[in-house]
Amino acid sequence: MKIKPKRYIVWSTDKEIDLSNPWQRKWYIKQVLTKGRAEDIAELDWEEIKSLLPELELPEDIKSLWEDYFASEK
Repeated sequence: MKIKPKRYIVWSTDKEIDLSNPWQRKWYIKQVLTKGRAEDIAELDWEEIKSLLPELELPEDIKSLWEDYFASEK
């Protein structure tokens, strides 16, 4: 599945992102978590975020927020 990302999330390219490509998908999720709005984050698969979280190179405050969120689910 290819998407054209919103400019405030991805401004480095005008090209479509292929979300069926694992590397591009992970990169896009990182972009949304760091630059997206609440409505953009709400569109993501939260289980996918949870599984990818250890691999994502997020700013510490954002990573901590998500780790705390998923820890509180238990």
